[in-house]
Amino acid sequence: MIKLTIDGKTVEVKEGTTVLEAAEQAGIYVPTLCHHPQLTPYGGCRLCMVDVEGARTLQPSCTMPASDGMVVNTKSQKVLDARKFVLTLIFSERNHFCMYCQVSGGDCELQNRAYDEDMTHWDLQPNWTPYDVDASHPFIVLDNNRCILCRRCVRACGELVGNYTLGFEERGAKSFLVADYDVPLGESTCVSCGTCVQICPTGALIDRQSAYQGKETEVDHHISVCTECSIGCVRDVLTRDNRLVRIEGDWDTEPSNGLLCENGRFIPLEEDRPRVVTPLVRKDGSLKAATWDEALDTIASGLGAGKGLAALASTKLPAEALAYFKSLFADKLSADTVTTLEEGAATASLSKLAEKLGKSFESSLDVLKDTEAVLSLELDLVKDHQVAGFFVKRQLQDGTKLFVAGCDDCALAANAKVTLPLNPGSEAVLLVKLVDAVENGTDDADLAAVVDALKAAEKPVIVYGKTFAANADEIALDALLKLADLTGAALVGVKGNANSMAAAQLGLEAPFKTEGASAAVVVLGDEAPTAKLTKDLEKVPFVVALSAYESQLTGAADVVLPVAMWAEESGTYLSMDGRLQKAIKSLEAPEGVLTTLETLEKIAGAVKVQPDQDWKTSLMARIPTIQIQEA
Repeated sequence: MIKLTIDGKTVEVKEGTTVLEAAEQAGIYVPTLCHHPQLTPYGGCRLCMVDVEGARTLQPSCTMPASDGMVVNTKSQKVLDARKFVLTLIFSERNHFCMYCQVSGGDCELQNRAYDEDMTHWDLQPNWTPYDVDASHPFIVLDNNRCILCRRCVRACGELVGNYTLGFEERGAKSFLVADYDVPLGESTCVSCGTCVQICPTGALIDRQSAYQGKETEVDHHISVCTECSIGCVRDVLTRDNRLVRIEGDWDTEPSNGLLCENGRFIPLEEDRPRVVTPLVRKDGSLKAATWDEALDTIASGLGAGKGLAALASTKLPAEALAYFKSLFADKLSADTVTTLEEGAATASLSKLAEKLGKSFESSLDVLKDTEAVLSLELDLVKDHQVAGFFVKRQLQDGTKLFVAGCDDCALAANAKVTLPLNPGSEAVLLVKLVDAVENGTDDADLAAVVDALKAAEKPVIVYGKTFAANADEIALDALLKLADLTGAALVGVKGNANSMAAAQLGLEAPFKTEGASAAVVVLGDEAPTAKLTKDLEKVPFVVALSAYESQLTGAADVVLPVAMWAEESGTYLSMDGRLQKAIKSLEAPEGVLTTLETLEKIAGAVKVQPDQDWKTSLMARIPTIQIQEA
């Protein structure tokens, strides 16, 4: 530990801490623009300059290491004058006229820093050549006229996402932001994660859906968990007047630390499916609006005593709703089939393996953030579960070796040291060969490269996806465990939807068969049904759908009950990391629309049963593939 003095206050910090970090720990504010806690210190904007006793000139606090006995002044007249001069230069370089800017009024860090320094104007005449605005991207607008050249976006694209799409052309004040080799952003290698938009301190990169929809002072923040996949990224849902304005990542929360993907950040704002807002009952061949009592009576008579009944639920539903769903249809109504829309194909074998071992065997996503070798089995981390892919991609520049099996055409395969052929159903063949290569050596150069890298790495990781889990037999899983044991590799299993893990814990993993089914209840929530499910249900005489949105399936159902969409209900989600996280209600549902759990409770009342409400005990009853932790 070292001690230094900042503005007369003694501060004790760890060696290697920067002056800026030391000031923050002491509660002393130093303004910045190019600095961001998730990025490597850069020292580009010079706004964080401080007066260090004994130094000839002012020093950038974001890059200067604190040293023992150092005396720092952050509020001397010399420092204050320098800050105003730096801000004056930045304002005068381009179009920073706040009255016309989308982020003016609380969202612009440049404007906020100027207010902090009591600036009302700048003395230098603006002198710049206007840049074309790039609006070619479906979600993002790039406006170089409002860029301050802080390079936050460029660094975030590389350091956090590992995509390296953004860069700069020209030099000095004439520099301008480009995508790839100066192609339109919409035609570039951008993966639409939106990290650059969130990290931009000005209006140079904006979300086109939320532009001018609400300033910081006009929106409400709802910290919640993303329900789009099993990673469990924490996101900040911004609303105004009961409508979505913008979705941002939460920089301070694991595992994603601010990162989101296209599905978590932008796609929810694009939702345009018609809502189901009232119960519907089929009469004379067509669906007609009905009262809740009428719809529930129809359901009660149509379900019968459970014989021939099938019940399916979305794995995007909260754990409370899934547990109640199971208790209602499996325990109380004794339905023939109680499962999920995924039908457990990607979780059943892994759950049974955990029960066979009598313990959890998978590791958390954090191991992907710090590894020297990764073997990916039948998984496209660029297309699916993108944030996990970001963890891998951003390490490749530092020498992490990637090996891909069963995904030759995926984008990440281009960065792999070796790609191994693997077809669904042949998992055991490959894994047995890899185990044999570790134990006895091999003449196969590709297999040797994989096992040598895994053995040489201090923290090797084997990551696998839904396809692998759905097709791997007992031999393949035993070989997977042995390979991990021999090489010291951590195992990471990427699940499907936000609560696929919870569904597995509840044992909702039976295949859905229409043979003998006389009635089916499908709890969609806001998940869109597949064409296969819709076609399969055509064979079932009586179908009940609980859905937030209209679809071909709801159009063919006999009874449709409206339910809340993801932002309109709170609930608990179990991530692939084993973290129990809360999704917080962000919007009020349309009048008369209930949450999924409340709707299931109404059905239970109609059929005169009382399902178990203790969802957490149900969730913990089975040995999980990864240790469950409450967030």
